[in-house]
Amino acid sequence: MSLQLECLAYGVGHAQEGLCLQLRIGPYQVLLDCGIRDLSPLLGDLHHGAPQIDCVISSHAHGDHARGLLALRQAYPHLPIYASEVTAQLLPLNWLHLGEIPEICQALPWRTAVEIAPHLWLELFPAGHLPGASLVRLTYDGGDRPYCAVYTGDFLLSNSRLADGLPLEEVRNWHPDVLIVEGSYGTARYPRRRTQENELAERINRALADNHLILMPVPRLGLGQELLMLLRSHHHFTGRNIDLWVDASLAAGCDRYLELLPHLPTAVQNFARHQPLFWDDRIRPRMRRLNPDTHLGDVPTILLTDIESDWQRFCANDNRSWLILYPLHPGHPGPDDGLDDAPQIHLDTYLLSSHCDRSGTSQLIHNLRPQHIIFVHGSPNYLADLANLEELCNRYQIHCPAAGKLVQLPLRDKRPPTELPDSRYQGEVSEDGKRVIFHLDKALSQDSRWHNFADTGLVETRWQGDELVLRGISQRELLGRERALQIPPSLPCCANCAYYRAQQCFNPDSPLYGFKVTADGTCSVFEPL
Repeated sequence: MSLQLECLAYGVGHAQEGLCLQLRIGPYQVLLDCGIRDLSPLLGDLHHGAPQIDCVISSHAHGDHARGLLALRQAYPHLPIYASEVTAQLLPLNWLHLGEIPEICQALPWRTAVEIAPHLWLELFPAGHLPGASLVRLTYDGGDRPYCAVYTGDFLLSNSRLADGLPLEEVRNWHPDVLIVEGSYGTARYPRRRTQENELAERINRALADNHLILMPVPRLGLGQELLMLLRSHHHFTGRNIDLWVDASLAAGCDRYLELLPHLPTAVQNFARHQPLFWDDRIRPRMRRLNPDTHLGDVPTILLTDIESDWQRFCANDNRSWLILYPLHPGHPGPDDGLDDAPQIHLDTYLLSSHCDRSGTSQLIHNLRPQHIIFVHGSPNYLADLANLEELCNRYQIHCPAAGKLVQLPLRDKRPPTELPDSRYQGEVSEDGKRVIFHLDKALSQDSRWHNFADTGLVETRWQGDELVLRGISQRELLGRERALQIPPSLPCCANCAYYRAQQCFNPDSPLYGFKVTADGTCSVFEPL
C-alpha cells in the first residue's frame, strides 16, 4: 500500500470560509486554490520549515477560491501560480480597491499536459460555472507507479449564459486515485437552469407591472453578468422601456468580459455581432453605469449592485416601492430580514444554479471512477448527506475533512484497466402482472465479461439517476451475505460495525481501512451500528 497522496485542508468552504487545500502528490506539495482570508496558518507553516509548497493552482476567479492569492504572491514572489488564460485575466477583479493589479499567475491553455516540475504534469479542462473555471488533473509519473489526482474547483455540467458546461465525455474513465469534488448543493435536486431563468424572469416581470423598483445584490463576477444577459435577451424584457443600472465593481467585470469575448460561448459571440454585449443606450432595455450622482427616475428600473457593498442604502430612505431579489445559496444563511420591516420594501430570494445538484455530482463521480473522494465546499450537513449516499459509499472511499485536517490517502497497487469495448445491447422489457421481464440479445453472452456477471444466476438492480443499473452477484458476495445473516447482532465483528460496507472497511482509524474484509473479521476500533 502506498502513501504518496495526502491532502491538508486549510479551508474547506464551509459557510463563509474560503477554500484552500494542500495536496501532496509524490514528492511535491501543491496548493489548490487560496480563498482563505487569514493566511497565518499557511504562511506560519512555511516560515517554520513545514514542507515547501512547490506551486499553486487557481481553479477560477471567485473570491472564495482566490482572495488570498495576492497576499501569497506578495509573501512569496517566486512561487509559481497557474491558472487558465481567462482566469488569469479575471483574478485582478478581486482587488479593485487596490487599483491596477498586474496578472499574478501563469496562464495555461486548455487540454494541454504541461510538465510544471520534473515528472509532475498539469492539465486544465473547462469546468463550466464561470468563464475560465478549470477542472484540474495532476499526474506524477516519477515513482514505481503513476499517481493521479483530480480537483473540480466549482463545476457545472449544464450550460449557463456565459460559460459552456463541463464536457463530461472528455473525462470519462480517467480512474484517478483521488477526486476532490465540491458538494455545494448536497443531495438536493433542482429544476433545469433554463426553467429557473424563466421563473426569475416571470417574477421580475410581475414586479415591474406592479411598479416596483428592483434591487438585485449579486457577486461582482459571474452571476451579475449572467443576469444582465438574461435581462437583455429574455422575451419579457427585449424592446421595453427599462433602465438597467450597474454599479462600478460589476461594471468592471462586464468590461473584462468584453475583452475576453473570443473565449466566451459561440452563442454569446454571435449575439455580440448584432448588438453590444453590455453597454448600450440605444437598445432597450438600456444598460447604464451607476455613479454617485445617478438619480433613479420613475422609468421601470432594475439596479444590480455588489453583494458585498452597502446595497441597503439605495432603498432604506426611499419612499417608493422596492423589491429586493437576493440570490439563494443552498446551505448558507439567507439575507438579513431587517429591511423587510419597512412597508415599502419587499424581500424575496431566487436560485440560479451555478453548481451541480445530486444527479450532476454523482454523474461526474461515476464517469471518473476514482478510488478516493474528498468532498469540500458546502455546509457540513450537505457534504455528509453526499458521503452517505449508498451509491457512492459502497463503491468509493469517501472523506469530508474539516479545516486543519490531514487526510491520508492509502492506495492499493494500481493495475492498468483492461480495455474493453463499449458494447451496447438492445432488448425489450415487459410485465406480466407479478414480474418485470427483460429480454436481451443473445450476443450479450458472448462478451468476455458475461461469465463473471452470470456466475450465480442472481442479479441486483438499482436506480442511478434516471438509469437502471443491473449487476451480477458473485459467489463470494453471496457467501458473504449468508455468513452475515448467521452472525449474532451482538458480536463485535465487521458485519455489525458502522464502518463495514460492501465487504470493505471504511474506518480511517482501523488497520483494515481500505481493504476487503470478511464479515466475521474484527479489530480494536470496532464501532457498533
